[in-house]
Amino acid sequence: MTPIESIARFREEVLTPLKRAFVGKDEVIDLLGVALVAGENLFILGPPGTAKTALVQQLAARLQGRTFDYLLTRFTEPNELFGPFDIRRLREGELVTNTEGMLPEASLVFLDELLNANSALLNSLLVALNERVFRRGRETRPLAALMFVGASNHLPEDDALGALFDRFLLRVACDNVPGERLDEVLAAGWQLAGAAPGAAALHLDEMRAAQAAVPVMDLAPIRPAFAELIRRLRHAGVRISDRRAVKLQRVVAASALLAGRTTPRLSDLWVVRHIWDTEDQQQILAGLVNQAIAAEPAAPADHPRARAADGPDPEALARDLEAIAAALAKGGLPGVEKAYLRDRLGVLEGRCPWVRDAVRRDWLTQRVAALWPGLKE
Repeated sequence: MTPIESIARFREEVLTPLKRAFVGKDEVIDLLGVALVAGENLFILGPPGTAKTALVQQLAARLQGRTFDYLLTRFTEPNELFGPFDIRRLREGELVTNTEGMLPEASLVFLDELLNANSALLNSLLVALNERVFRRGRETRPLAALMFVGASNHLPEDDALGALFDRFLLRVACDNVPGERLDEVLAAGWQLAGAAPGAAALHLDEMRAAQAAVPVMDLAPIRPAFAELIRRLRHAGVRISDRRAVKLQRVVAASALLAGRTTPRLSDLWVVRHIWDTEDQQQILAGLVNQAIAAEPAAPADHPRARAADGPDPEALARDLEAIAAALAKGGLPGVEKAYLRDRLGVLEGRCPWVRDAVRRDWLTQRVAALWPGLKE
């Protein structure tokens, strides 16, 4: 299987089912996908109970291979993540870490409450995140990790934790779903809790091979626009080091690959919205990135997140409409459920005119019109 085919399967058999299972989490799921294909790290900011851990665990469940997740506290010690010294080898005078089942052997690593990391952990984590190696004394080992995901309900408050936060190239907020979608959240959560674990769609080794397609993509067509965007963001006060700017090219390329393309478009610069250091920067980033993307007409080949910040997500609207269509296809709906579906369709109909892409807007509007007759009293 070629890298492009593996990425297409990853999109269709991993990311799309995750979006169906987690209502209102498309943005987080798309960022998880981009970060994994690019081989970069993702930080998720959100209060407790917003499915941060569940999202990563379900992603891992759909990818065969070793995963490691851990809840950090102020008292977590390095050997809880990287493994203890091998006692047998220690008796022979050698300091060797037993990493079996620990972070160094995992392909996907999730560190919950990341910013609880203490000074004893910081140095090891910084090296692991930046260089993908584990060092302890004279011992140096390459890490298997394709991606690190960190989560916290707050942003760093001191320089030491700021350095740790800086190792996460992409950042995304994960909040409670709006109240009007609570019924969907309850239904999807109940179904997810009772569902038997499905067969993994891909092996993480396939994703490792797929990552090889990222550095060979030619970004020359959009590099001038990308460079100008970085200059404008720096001028606006957003701190972007040369190292981060270079790394961002990987996630731009990953966006194109996940959209099914081997050539980049300006729309792939949407990923730059997610490099904020503070929540206040999100609006600045969105405004300047959207201006850069607007220089190119919208196209069906754009990544679904490319223009989502400017209005409703057409992909999510289409999925909601298909769910209503599926319910109608079963027939024999009780009056109460029909009333709920009418209300739901009315809400969706109100969102459709705000979709910016004219082709997708027209298709959604026609789909809504086709569904109304089936919901007459």
